[in-house]
Amino acid sequence: MTEPTHRQQWTLRRRVAALCLLAGVMLAFLAVGAVTTAVANRGQLDRLLDDVGPMRTGANSLSTALVNQETAVRGYALNQSPENLTVYEAGQQEQLDQTAQIARSDAVTPQITAELATITRLSEQWRSTVADPAIAAVKRGDLAAATTLLGDGARAVFDQIRAATGALQQTLQDLRDESVTSIKDTSSTLLFVLIAAAVLFIASGVGLVVALERLVIGPVTDLAAQVRAVARGRYDHDITTTGPPELARLASDVDSMRRQIASDLAEVESARREIEEANARLEQQAEELLRSNRDLEQFAYVASHDLQEPLRKVASFCQLLQRRYQGQLDERADQYIAFAVSGAQRMQRLINDLLAFSRIGRNTNDFVDVDLDALLASTVGQLDASLSTTAAEVTWSDLPVVRGEETLLGNLFTNLIANAIKFRRPDVPGRIVLSARTVGESYEISCVDNGIGIEAEYADKVFVIFQRLHPREAYPGTGIGLAIAKKIVEYHGGNIWVDKTHTGGAAIRFTIPVAAEPVAVLSVPALQPSARERERVA
Repeated sequence: MTEPTHRQQWTLRRRVAALCLLAGVMLAFLAVGAVTTAVANRGQLDRLLDDVGPMRTGANSLSTALVNQETAVRGYALNQSPENLTVYEAGQQEQLDQTAQIARSDAVTPQITAELATITRLSEQWRSTVADPAIAAVKRGDLAAATTLLGDGARAVFDQIRAATGALQQTLQDLRDESVTSIKDTSSTLLFVLIAAAVLFIASGVGLVVALERLVIGPVTDLAAQVRAVARGRYDHDITTTGPPELARLASDVDSMRRQIASDLAEVESARREIEEANARLEQQAEELLRSNRDLEQFAYVASHDLQEPLRKVASFCQLLQRRYQGQLDERADQYIAFAVSGAQRMQRLINDLLAFSRIGRNTNDFVDVDLDALLASTVGQLDASLSTTAAEVTWSDLPVVRGEETLLGNLFTNLIANAIKFRRPDVPGRIVLSARTVGESYEISCVDNGIGIEAEYADKVFVIFQRLHPREAYPGTGIGLAIAKKIVEYHGGNIWVDKTHTGGAAIRFTIPVAAEPVAVLSVPALQPSARERERVA
């Protein structure tokens, strides 16, 4: 195999850089030529518009001013009108102004300066030998002398002025034609440069496309075909390519990756089998956990129903003993009976709360739009007796309409308000304020009171079922109210928490999504009690 030439060893970057550099240098030369031509064209155009044009206009005005002088002198000789003298003097001033303007122009030439001097000399000669003597003769009343002065000899003198003025205008016309010709020439040159630049740009683009096709697209397409073959399972296929060194290195790297993949296939297959076995174990454990949760929930539901009957009997007979034998036995016996009655009643409350807790998310209705203002008004009405007894006051305003289950949301507000009433400060009228605001895509609802508050270290424990922070003798209850509230909020897709930064009472806040949907509860369908059980429950 022959050794690669120096040119064939060029990298793709070097080849593209060389092509771009060559095109750039040529475009730079063309750009310099275009800029130079454009500047020259602009200079000729400025000279034509700013200098030659105004000079030609001034030459025309100069000719008009001289003719006006000659006409004014002849008119004065005919009618002796002072207005003609005014025109004559204005013509002289106009002549001076236009002569000075032409002489100040940047495009003035020695020839133009000489022609201006000739016009000035002839006009002064005409005024000194013809115009001024004729005006003086008219003023003396010698009209015959004025007519003689303005005769054929005067016309011959003024014709020399006309000829000199015409020569100046022709010189300016030649200067204008010269500028126009130069502008056309530079415009043609500029157009040629732009066409050459366009041709060079197109040629560079075509050359770049051809180079990319031969050096990049073709080899990359071939490399991609080999990679697809490997991807289809041909791991023993060696990957090679032709082209610049970059692609050769890329092919080598891909081939190294192929060899690595082929060597790792056995390990991957083994790992896959292990993952499948682990997934099978996880699915089995998930099924066992689901079965365990169902058994626990079924136990809580059944236990809540089945404990009602024996507990009702215990409570009923204890109350009968208390009513029938109170005062007939000794004081200790009455105390024991009172303990039994109190314990049975507390057990009934615990079972009822446990039953209510287990029912959340089981036997529920579809979510509907619930007006929290109206719902809270109804809830406060049901708690009117407790509010009157404790002199507590509940206020709220601008609560939203949310998606949820009205019964559960009413139970939520009942537990929150009842909890605030229970844990009020002694001898201080309770104040409970409910408010709402929108946070992101949820409504944040707050229940703030002026009670004894909740210490920050117990902020999470208060939502645990049957968790109590105070003795039963101080504050009655089963300790399940906030746990029920937490389950209701989570069923509606929200969160509930105690605001640890609030002082002067307790602040419990919870969220409900703006478009709330029920959250699935891991449970089995509610058990249908028998006729006897329904009778006991009733």
